[in-house]
Amino acid sequence: MNRKRTTTRAKAGSQTRKKKIYLTYSSGRYIFVAATITMIAIALISRLAFIQVLEPEYLSNEADKRSLRVTSSVAHRGNIEDRNGEELAISVPAYAIWVDPKEVKKHFVFTREEWADSVVVNPKTGLERHTKKYFYESKKWPALAEVLDIKIEDLAKAIQKPNSRFAYLRRQVNDPVVQYVKQLRLSGIASQLESHRFYPTGEINANILGLTDLDAQGIEGIEKSYNDYLEGQTGKKRVRKDRLGNVIDNVEVLREKKLAGNLQLTIDQRIQAVAYSELKRAIKINNATSGSIVVIDIHNGEIYAMANYPSFNPNDRNQYQAYKLRNRAITDTFEPGSTVKPLVVASALMNKKTNVDEVIDTSPGWMNIGGRRVRDGHNYGKMDLAKILKKSSNVGVSKLALRLKPEQLQQTFADFGFGNDTGIGLIGESVGRLPIRHRWSDFELATMSFGYGITTTTLQLAKAYATLASGGIEYPVSIIKGTKQPGEQVIPKNIALEVVAMMEGVSKPGGTAKKAKVEGYRIAGKTGTSRKAEAGGYGDDYVAVFAGIAPASRPRFAIAVMINEPQGDRYYAGDVAAPVFSEVMKSTLLLTHVLPDGGDESYTYLEAK
Repeated sequence: MNRKRTTTRAKAGSQTRKKKIYLTYSSGRYIFVAATITMIAIALISRLAFIQVLEPEYLSNEADKRSLRVTSSVAHRGNIEDRNGEELAISVPAYAIWVDPKEVKKHFVFTREEWADSVVVNPKTGLERHTKKYFYESKKWPALAEVLDIKIEDLAKAIQKPNSRFAYLRRQVNDPVVQYVKQLRLSGIASQLESHRFYPTGEINANILGLTDLDAQGIEGIEKSYNDYLEGQTGKKRVRKDRLGNVIDNVEVLREKKLAGNLQLTIDQRIQAVAYSELKRAIKINNATSGSIVVIDIHNGEIYAMANYPSFNPNDRNQYQAYKLRNRAITDTFEPGSTVKPLVVASALMNKKTNVDEVIDTSPGWMNIGGRRVRDGHNYGKMDLAKILKKSSNVGVSKLALRLKPEQLQQTFADFGFGNDTGIGLIGESVGRLPIRHRWSDFELATMSFGYGITTTTLQLAKAYATLASGGIEYPVSIIKGTKQPGEQVIPKNIALEVVAMMEGVSKPGGTAKKAKVEGYRIAGKTGTSRKAEAGGYGDDYVAVFAGIAPASRPRFAIAVMINEPQGDRYYAGDVAAPVFSEVMKSTLLLTHVLPDGGDESYTYLEAK
């Protein structure tokens, strides 16, 4: 058995030894492979050297094109608030819907011919299909046009603009609209964040606040005058984003974000609302065309109310009409009529042409001056200065004016602010007309003494009466809180207060403005009803004006009311403008806790109600 196994192993070993392995070698093939690998390596190294040495910025630029983006940080426009912190103008987030026409044209066509040309045939199935959709057969575009409130034709026109990559479709839309647009999933339609200006008080403050355009730039009123302060500056920076749009690196700041400033006005919204309401009511009752009212704190020139009518709602752009935008209290001028008579009396007293006890004979109720006649409504006979103002005697005040030199009366009017800006600092303010010339006829001087031949604004008139009430100190008026400036003494204090005392009779029985009375307070004021000038003379339209001070015992506020072109028989200032003064002054005194004359120290506004 052992011998047999040995024989078997010997055979196996013999067979193994007979098997031969032949190794082939070709020098040519080796050289070819080696040369190829070497050339590829040289090419790669050369390319790397070319990129890294000769054009090192190429790949960086290509990467930047795909990852670098510029982002904006919107600086919302500053708020405007009243003296008590109530918001009058605020900025809220809004969105603009825009279109990239080139992107839309990749997926939609606008003519049947283009749609037919977009047909391709599948080589495997032989079936035809359109590579682009026909714009007018899509249900999404009409839905977009409807939600944006634009015509489908206008939408198509905006998209078909040649070589255009950007066009606004609708601005100042809210978030629900944006979400709806996103759900439509239309290629080339996108939104961007912007700012929308909102005015909580609507038409009440519209004429003084003004408004902004769609780019949040002030175009009227305070919004325009203080645009640089309110708008701030939107910040921009370059960032690097990943493929999912996440910011992974802040590369550089292109423009620093500058926060907008907030404005606080001297306006008291409570008083402003009352002033606007009463003014609007009077204009409608008397079928007048327009009007304005100003309330001034006589101690510092701060404006507590400045209302105009007609007005507009700045939140509704459909109401945008140029004639409604004007702040008539500072832009519209008129001949102030008899409201300047207290200033004439003050001028005569300052220039020692009369005294407070003088009695002037106005009989027979008229006088001829230079061949023309100046008349009163009645023959009032002999009157002292207070009664001349109470009865609004043209004859009496003309006799005082004729004692003055023209330059003396002109200077007095200028000292009270006529013919000059008020210092309010708003765009569009008119300075009125105060003629300065060397030669005046007696008749011209007489008519100027009862408010003809000169023009003023409602604000200028209110400022003049505030100067009287403050004891002859003229303060530049202000509508921005914190801009108080020192006043200037323009007439002696004793004369100013004497004239104020003379004006108290106007609202008493027998005066021209009994409807100006405010229960519980002593009132000093003056009416003015003047004809409106037209080509060739004076027409049949009137301006009704009342200016007054309260309380007369310790003045705090001055108010001027102007009603333009009241219709009917009730066109006199005592019937038209005086009631507005009464209601607004009453609310002003109560809201600012001014004690009534003869009231005790425990009086409060709440008790008054």
